[in-house]
Amino acid sequence: MKVLITGASEGIGKAIALELAKKGHELLLLARNTEKLNLVKDMCAKEGALSASVFSVDLRDSQQISDFCQQLKELDGVINNAGIWQKKSPLDEIPESELLNVIATNLTGLISLTQKVLPLLRKSQNGFVVNISSRSGYAAQAGQSVYSATKYGVRGFTEVLREDLLDSGIRVAGIYQGGTNTQMFNKAGENFAEEKLATFIPTEELAKVVSFLIERPKGVWLPEIKVENK
Repeated sequence: MKVLITGASEGIGKAIALELAKKGHELLLLARNTEKLNLVKDMCAKEGALSASVFSVDLRDSQQISDFCQQLKELDGVINNAGIWQKKSPLDEIPESELLNVIATNLTGLISLTQKVLPLLRKSQNGFVVNISSRSGYAAQAGQSVYSATKYGVRGFTEVLREDLLDSGIRVAGIYQGGTNTQMFNKAGENFAEEKLATFIPTEELAKVVSFLIERPKGVWLPEIKVENK
């Protein structure tokens, strides 16, 4: 299958790319950092990907999304993984620039990209949309008002999109994982200790869940998966 993965330069997206490479899929790797994307591309080639292409796209920029999607000729599935963390803070202490950045990256960009690739997914025999959300899309957690708003939004978008596409053959799923061991938190200034991150879900294990999901036979699908590290 030809699969588009957003946020593929590191963290969960990178792990998903490497896991799907082992299964011999064609991969379209999307993120902002071209240098990191190329490193992932080389790793995917070594793991056995049928092909891997990189695209530097900022999901906060609707024109960049449009320009990218116009290049695509065919696509089987999209894994919307790109996202950023909002440092835990009361709402009135969150800078407006951070508020807008989190919403544009986690929600608006995801919806816009999905909208623009739907015509290609309709042509596929294996069309799917997998949205990597968060436990914060289900459970209210103090200090995460903006982040949770985006993740609840992703959940709502996912559920309505699934209903809208019931007769299209396109399968839609949401992944709702607990804390995952990535640099997302530290990049937002949260500065979690390595000892705490070590208790979070390993990205490689979450990637196996995603791989299992998209490789279900045509008559079997898991529309919603909650993942915790036990």
